[in-house]
Amino acid sequence: MDRQSIAVEVVYALADRQKLVGLSMPRGTTVREAALRSGLDRDFPGLDLAHSPLGIFGKVVARPEERVLEEGERVEIYRPLIADPKEVRRQRAAKAARAKAGEESPEPE
Repeated sequence: MDRQSIAVEVVYALADRQKLVGLSMPRGTTVREAALRSGLDRDFPGLDLAHSPLGIFGKVVARPEERVLEEGERVEIYRPLIADPKEVRRQRAAKAARAKAGEESPEPE
């Protein structure tokens, strides 16, 4: 690889399958450009690479159109959240509290 290009990976995963694509990109390529050039939207119908949230090694990139990639980085394409994580935790805590309260109440004889 010449000094004008960098090697990066772009990955997308569903619950039942995933795909990782290795790319050689020109220096100065942004996170969004790498996602668009990956072609993963051909393998995953409905994937909107122009608007999907993106990250690098598990950390969301706030402005993927501006963040320039470095050698060896892995761009991750995130799916939209189905449920609000805070609400899920709240429901889980409420369920645990109800279960605990049921355990502590005296049993009828």
